[in-house]
Amino acid sequence: MNNTIAWGLFCFCLLFMACTNKEQNSSEPITDKYAIHADGKTLTTAGLQKAIDDCARQGGGVVSLPAGKYLTGTLVLKRNVTLNLEKGATILGSKNIADYPDKGRRKALVFAERADNISITGEGEIDGNGSAFNKGNDAPNRPTLVLLFDCNKVHVNGVKLSNSGFWTFRFVRCDGVDISKVYVEGHANWNNDGFDIESRNVTITDCVVDTDDDAICFKSEDPDYVVENVTVKNCDLSSNCNFIKFGTASAGGFRNIRVSDCTLHKCSKSLLRFWEKRVPGVSDPITGIAGMALEVVDGGFMEDVVISDLTMEDVQTPLFIRLGRRKTSEKSYLKDVLIKNITASSASYVASSITGVPGLRVDNVEIRDIDFKLKGGGKVSNTMVEVPEVEDAYPENRMFGMMLPAYGVYIRHADNIRFINMKLSTVGDKEERHAVVAEDVNGLEITDSALQSPGSELSVIRLKDCKNVKVPKELQ
Repeated sequence: MNNTIAWGLFCFCLLFMACTNKEQNSSEPITDKYAIHADGKTLTTAGLQKAIDDCARQGGGVVSLPAGKYLTGTLVLKRNVTLNLEKGATILGSKNIADYPDKGRRKALVFAERADNISITGEGEIDGNGSAFNKGNDAPNRPTLVLLFDCNKVHVNGVKLSNSGFWTFRFVRCDGVDISKVYVEGHANWNNDGFDIESRNVTITDCVVDTDDDAICFKSEDPDYVVENVTVKNCDLSSNCNFIKFGTASAGGFRNIRVSDCTLHKCSKSLLRFWEKRVPGVSDPITGIAGMALEVVDGGFMEDVVISDLTMEDVQTPLFIRLGRRKTSEKSYLKDVLIKNITASSASYVASSITGVPGLRVDNVEIRDIDFKLKGGGKVSNTMVEVPEVEDAYPENRMFGMMLPAYGVYIRHADNIRFINMKLSTVGDKEERHAVVAEDVNGLEITDSALQSPGSELSVIRLKDCKNVKVPKELQ
C-alpha cells in the first residue's frame, strides 16, 4: 500500500476512535446516560435524539445501540454521526402518527437533511410498524422508513430495514451514497418500495430486497436534477411490482446508470396484489410486473443505461420500455440503452414492449444475448386488435391490453433498435401470435437469433411502416 494512503487511513482511524470515545464519554452505558428505554413499550425519542445531537456537537462519532427494542418517533441524523445498531437492537417505529413531525411525504422514522458524512451500520433492524398507518395505494400521512435530502457521503451497511408505513429507503439529491449488505423487507403497507434513488454517485451492492412494491426504483421528480452515476450490482431482488424500475416520476433525467449481476424472483408473500385474479394467464398471486421497466413520461430524459447479467423468473413481463407524454414536453427523450445477458421466464401473456408515441421516439436500444421463455396461449385473433396509443396513461406493462399481437416483443415509434443473439420461445399452451411485431420503426436489426415460430400460419415477425430493416427473410 502506498505510504501516503496508509498514513491517511491511520489518521482516519485515530479520528474515528476519538469520536467514538468522545461520544461515549465514559464507560457508562448510553441507555443509562440518556435515559433511553429498550423495552419496546416506552417512547424514547427524546433520549435517542439527545445522544445523536450531543455526538454531532462534539464533532461526530458513533451512537451505538445495544440489543433491545427502542420505540421512537422521528430521529434526525446529524453531520458526521454514525447510528450503529448492534446485533439484537431494533429501532421500532411508533404507531402514533403524531410522533412523526412534518407534512406530506417528508415524514420519516429516520430523517436527515443537509447532513454530510452520515452512516447507518450494524447487525440490527429498523422496523417501521407500517401496518399501523393509513392503507391504500398513495394513501396520505404515512412515514417513510429512512428519508434523506441533500446529504453527501452517506454510508449504510449491514442493517435490516422492515415494515415501512410508506417507501422504505428514499434518498433525494444526495451525492455519494454507498449501500451494501442491507436486507429490505416491505410488506406492511402499500407503496413499500425498496430503494428509491434520486441522487448522484450511488453504489448499491450485495443487498437483498423483498418488497410488495418496486424493489429498485429510480425516481426523478425535480426537472432541474439529473439522477446519474449509479451502480446496482450483485443484489437479490423480489417484488410484487417492478423489480428494476426507472420512473414513474421522470421530470428530470437519468444518465450513466449500471445494473448488473442480480437475481430477480417472486417475493416471500403477497398481502395486497393477488395477481392471479387480475391478470389473465397468471396462476400465482405472487409475481413481479416487469423485470426491467424503463419509463420516461413526465418530460425528462434517459440516456447511457446498461443493464446486464440478470436472471429473472416469476415475472409477468421481462422488459418494458416506454417514452410517453403523461406530462407534455417535446424535448423529452429516451436513448442509448444496452441490455445484455438476460435470462427470463414469464408468468403472463403480456409481451415485452419498446414504445414511444407520435413525436417522441425511443432511439438506439440494443438488446443482446437474451433468452426469454414466455407463457404461451395467444390466438391469431389477438394479433388483429389495434394497439391503443394511450399517450398520457400511467405506464405499466398492461397499458396496451393483456394481449399484444406479439408473444415476444412489440415495438412502435422507435429508431435504431437492435436484437443480437435473441432467443424467444414459449412454454405451456399453443402460441399463435407473432414472435416480434414492429410498427413505425426506422432502423430495425435482428441477427443471430432464434425465434420460435407461431403455432399458426402467421409469420414469425410482422413489420408495418418500417424502414431500414435488417431481418432474415425467412422470419418475415
